[in-house]
Amino acid sequence: MPAVKGDGMRGLAVFISDIRNCKSKEAELKRINKELANIRSKFKGDKTLDGYQKKKYVCKLLFIFLLGNDIDFGHMEAVNLLSSNKYTEKQIGYLFISVLIEQQSDLMKLIVQGIRNDLTSRNPVHVNLALQCISNMGSREMVEAFCTDLPKLLVSGETIDFVKQSAALCILKLFRNSPDSFQPGDYASRIVHLLNDSHMGVVTSAASLIEALSKKWPEEYKGAVPLAISRLSRIVTATYTDLQDYTYYFVPAPWLCVKLLRLLQNYPPPDDPSNKARLLECLEGILNKAQDAPKSKKVQHSNAKNAVLFEAIALIIHMDSEPQLLVRACNQLGTFLSHRETNLRYLALESMCLLATSEFSHDAVKKHQDTIINSLKTERDVSVRQRAVDLLYAMCDRSNANQIVAEMLAYLETADYSIREEMVLKVAILAEKYATDYTWYVDVILKLIRIAGDYVSEEVWYRVIQIVVNREDVQGYAAKTVFEALQRPACHENMVKVGGYILGEFGNFIAGDERSTAKIQFELLHSKFHLCSITTRCLLLTTYIKFCNLFPEIKPLVQQVFQTDHNLRNPDAELQQRSIEYLQMTKLASNDVLATILEVMPAFAEKESSLLAKLKKSKPQLEEIEREEKEKRSKPTAVMSEGSTSLVDFDSTNDTTASLADVFANNSGTGLGAQGDEVEIANKDDYLKFVTKSNAILWEDDYIQIGCKLETRNNLGRLGMFYGNKTSQPFNKFTPIITCPGALAVQLQAQAKPVEPVVAAGTQVQQLINFVCVQEFQKMPIMNIKFTFTDRAGAVQNFDKNFYLPLFISKFFEPTNMTSEQFFTRWKSLGAASQEAQKIFNALSPIEHATIESRLKGFGANLLTDVDPNPDNYVCAGIIHTQTQQIGTLIRLEPNKQAKMYRLTIRSSKDTVVQTLVDLLGNQF
Repeated sequence: MPAVKGDGMRGLAVFISDIRNCKSKEAELKRINKELANIRSKFKGDKTLDGYQKKKYVCKLLFIFLLGNDIDFGHMEAVNLLSSNKYTEKQIGYLFISVLIEQQSDLMKLIVQGIRNDLTSRNPVHVNLALQCISNMGSREMVEAFCTDLPKLLVSGETIDFVKQSAALCILKLFRNSPDSFQPGDYASRIVHLLNDSHMGVVTSAASLIEALSKKWPEEYKGAVPLAISRLSRIVTATYTDLQDYTYYFVPAPWLCVKLLRLLQNYPPPDDPSNKARLLECLEGILNKAQDAPKSKKVQHSNAKNAVLFEAIALIIHMDSEPQLLVRACNQLGTFLSHRETNLRYLALESMCLLATSEFSHDAVKKHQDTIINSLKTERDVSVRQRAVDLLYAMCDRSNANQIVAEMLAYLETADYSIREEMVLKVAILAEKYATDYTWYVDVILKLIRIAGDYVSEEVWYRVIQIVVNREDVQGYAAKTVFEALQRPACHENMVKVGGYILGEFGNFIAGDERSTAKIQFELLHSKFHLCSITTRCLLLTTYIKFCNLFPEIKPLVQQVFQTDHNLRNPDAELQQRSIEYLQMTKLASNDVLATILEVMPAFAEKESSLLAKLKKSKPQLEEIEREEKEKRSKPTAVMSEGSTSLVDFDSTNDTTASLADVFANNSGTGLGAQGDEVEIANKDDYLKFVTKSNAILWEDDYIQIGCKLETRNNLGRLGMFYGNKTSQPFNKFTPIITCPGALAVQLQAQAKPVEPVVAAGTQVQQLINFVCVQEFQKMPIMNIKFTFTDRAGAVQNFDKNFYLPLFISKFFEPTNMTSEQFFTRWKSLGAASQEAQKIFNALSPIEHATIESRLKGFGANLLTDVDPNPDNYVCAGIIHTQTQQIGTLIRLEPNKQAKMYRLTIRSSKDTVVQTLVDLLGNQF
């Protein structure tokens, strides 16, 4: 920006000096109030202020605001500065607007008009100020106002270079804030050709913009690939002639190179032989330069050089088609594993994690195994040690599994607490995946529990039980091993759980040994009983009833335990119920009946390990290490014979985890899905994900994609359904039918527009469904979709599925504003027991403010701020609109980060609504 001489504001300097010289907060506040009164009188006076005076007073207001004081006047004067032709006045106006003006301000239309005037100005400085203001504000209003003007400005031949640079970065900022507001438009090809611009700033900013746009519209921006390769080649080859004036510490245009390499990672390797050869030449050149002696000892040189190198390696990994380059990249990274720079060691380990997943470079990574293990033992930085763990996990196969698992177990004893749980998961997965001798697997898991019992999740000990039940060859060994583990003076509760289950099923394998008779097994387990949690005690009670079948001779001992006051009158309902029912079973059931009820559990269904599913969920960026087979996500379910009782069993209601749950567990869930009992519902297990969303994919398979987008206003709703044909054949007799089962037909009126009976191959059709919410409802409408199509073999296939439509009573919320006093007055007035529903539940994911806020807003009610006296709590207010009445609703969510739990309380003027809302919202956190 141009410097302006002789334009200092003496009054502002004196005011700032006075503030700095204040000896107390009271003196500062007094001086501020005096100045505010003076500015207010100047703005309201009869004398017209010139631009300099407006600028000076606006600057003072801005300074006062930055000191932490509220400013409720002067906004119009700041907006008026935008119309000034003087740079400093316009600059201060934009600065004030960017900092103080809220998105909902009544002045926004004037501001938009002022910005639009500057965008069309012939003065490039004014254009740049407008672009910077748009970027700084970045609001949806700005996106809607300028999303069509900015691309025109960017590709215009009359726009000078530094304005193009600002325009590209401005579009990028707005696109990141609101990607759905932009369209690929007619400017894609012209934007792509900015990569050929001779101005360094233009091409660098354009590369950032194209890299972001190509992720959303890869087809429209694929023309950037040959241009990016060409530009990269001109920069990095030995005889480069491009951008010679932009060499940073002997590295030509490093930032541009990084951006171009990152852009190329959005696309597969080029099909054109000349482009591919040119790209490979560039990558080889970058690897060659990495091996050259450094041209400078300064850290800036190595940083720039390594930035380009690591991005080139990332592109090589992305291509995954050049074995020679992959091996060279691995060897180059290997030299960094012992580098004195911590960041380089971290980045090298991170990149090698990806290389380890490639069949071409996996063996090359294994050559550095000793160095990586040494890093695990000697590295000071915990983040680097964590990357070493990730790499050992990724490079593990059958040839080195025993050594890697042993090293990870050894390190686990002294590992940082922040990475122990993840390490336990990885060790358990590796032990299971590469176990050739399952006695080794049992030893590993039991050692895991002994070393890091507090960090062994339920999935880990669930899984070892599943393995033992499914493999007869290891059951006796497992029983013997857990019995010995339980005899240790210090025994973790998870070990008691595993021991209780395994001895309850297979304790008879070791009962012949006088050191582990039935009585000794029972007494050993019962010695841990009073030290365990309620959940574990419940499991042990089931073990005891199993013992009555395995060892009838100790039935009197077991009955004594069941009928103790501690169990029969326990305040925990679950424990008390088990004691009573098991006691009656031992008294009333004959030995044959008891044997039938308590027979050994059959093998569980072989599905994907719940441990791997949990690890994927906690670290989605981690590549799957299995290269021999294709893993598929699924939900394992138990294969139970009729009448059999298990200590633990698969809980088929859990998503993506093959967890075992106690057979007598009280699995409470929302009753919203009960309506699907009459018909089979295809999306029965995942409809709750739509509670806080208005648009999503309802169903997708190899043939069809079904999407939906919901809009509501008061008690009216409009659902847009999108049916996409993914096959190469048309859908015939396409018939979507919506039904409102039972009472829902009265509570919710639906009217669907008809669709054509034929959906052409590769096309998408839309259907609009209008809803009227007549009164509150609990169930959801059901959509049945039928059609026929011809598969690849020429056979006619029928598609006939039912789907829940994601229309909940919460979708008819209207947000309501309330003060703290209004909220709690209303809260107290809704104090009747029937007007309140409450749920206390464990957090499904880390308790984070942004996530909670997003989901509460998505639920529909208004998230109120500065209302609850506890700043960690969240309160919302809203009105549910139906045709017959309006239902006021208040929500209070209280997270407990230490306990990783929530308490959700909802009060409503309609008692039939509160429980439905609690069931819906309580499953979102």
